[in-house]
Amino acid sequence: MQDVFLRTDHLSVGYKGKPLIEDICLSVKQGEILTLIGPNGAGKSTILKSIARELALIGGRVLLQDKDMGAMTLKEVSRRMSVMLTDRTRPEFMTCRDVVAAGRYPYTGALGILSEKDEKAVDEALCMVHGEKIAFQDFNSVSDGQRQRVLLARALCQEPEIIVLDEPTSFLDIRHKLELLEILRRLSREQGITVVLSLHEIDLAQKISDRVVCICGERIDSWGTPEEIFTEERIRTLYGIREGAYDPSFGSLELPPPAGDPRIFVISGCGTGIPVFRSLQRQGIPFAAGILYTNDVDYALARLTAAEVVAQEPFEEISEEALKKAFLLVDQCEQVIVTDFPIRGINERIRDLIGYARKKTLSFSNVLMYNT
Repeated sequence: MQDVFLRTDHLSVGYKGKPLIEDICLSVKQGEILTLIGPNGAGKSTILKSIARELALIGGRVLLQDKDMGAMTLKEVSRRMSVMLTDRTRPEFMTCRDVVAAGRYPYTGALGILSEKDEKAVDEALCMVHGEKIAFQDFNSVSDGQRQRVLLARALCQEPEIIVLDEPTSFLDIRHKLELLEILRRLSREQGITVVLSLHEIDLAQKISDRVVCICGERIDSWGTPEEIFTEERIRTLYGIREGAYDPSFGSLELPPPAGDPRIFVISGCGTGIPVFRSLQRQGIPFAAGILYTNDVDYALARLTAAEVVAQEPFEEISEEALKKAFLLVDQCEQVIVTDFPIRGINERIRDLIGYARKKTLSFSNVLMYNT
C-alpha cells in the first residue's frame, strides 16, 4: 500500500503539439485518492486525459508501477485502468446493465460474448453502486445521478487497479455527490483501488482526498495533503478570490461581511452564534461579535463575516482590555443579541458584558438558539 503506483515523469500536456502545462511530476500510492483542483480552464481535464491516453503526450512519461504506459498495449491499459470523463454518454437502445457490461470487453474475445464470469462481474459492479433496481431500465431514461453510478459500475466492471475520473460530480445533486464519493472512498480503503480525479467542489475535495494537486495557469501551483493545501491564503490565491473568503475550518466559501459600521452586537459561543451570523449577513446588517475565544467555532466564522470581533486567547480569563472593547461596541450598536451558551469559569465576565448591555441598550434581545 505504501509503494508509488502511478507517477508522471516531467510530463508535458496540451493540444496539437502545443504544451499547456509542462514539467508535471506527480505520484500517487496504491489505494490513495489524488484530487486535482483549480479554476476552470486551468488544465485539469487535459492532464487526466493525457494520463488516460485520451490525448497524446507532448513530453515526458506516465508510469504505472514504474512501467511506461506508452509501451503498454491498449488492452493491457484497459485491464488496469478505467476512465470516466466529462462527456455525457448517450448510448442508444441500451439498458443500464448493457452499459455496465461494456466494461468487460477488455476480457472478452473478438465477438465480445460475455462468459458466466463476466456476467457475475457485471452483477457485482451494479451491486457496488446500488444500481440493481435500474439494471434493466433504458440508460437514457434514468436520472443524472443514476447514470453516473452506472458509468462508475462500468468502470468497476473492468476490475481496475486505478480509476481516473474527470469531474464525476458535475451533474449531481447533493445526495448523489456524497453517494458517489463515498463509493470511491470505500473502493480505495477496502479494495486498494487508486483513484485520480478532478473536482470543482473544494469542500468535498478537502474531505475525500489523500493528496491534492493545485493547477493554475501553465504550471502545477502546489501539491500535498489536504491539511497543507486547504488554507485560506492558498485557496484565495489559486482561485483569485477578491470578494469573500475560504474558511478551512468549515471547508466553506464565505461572502464578504456586510459593509458599514456594526449595528448589532452578538454575544455568543460554542457554535450558538453561527445561525445568527448567517441571518444577519443575509439581511445585509453589519454586526460585531464577542467576546469569543479564538478556538471557538463561532470565532472561526465571525472573523470572516463580522464587521468587528472582540477576541480572547483560549483558556484564559476574559481580560479587562477585551471587556472594555466590547463595552465600546455595545455603545455603538443599536441592538444586542445574546444566544444561549454556557457561562461559567473563565468566561464568567461575559455576565458583566450582558449586564452592561441591558443597561445601555434600549433594544435588548435575548435569543435562545439552543438549550445548553
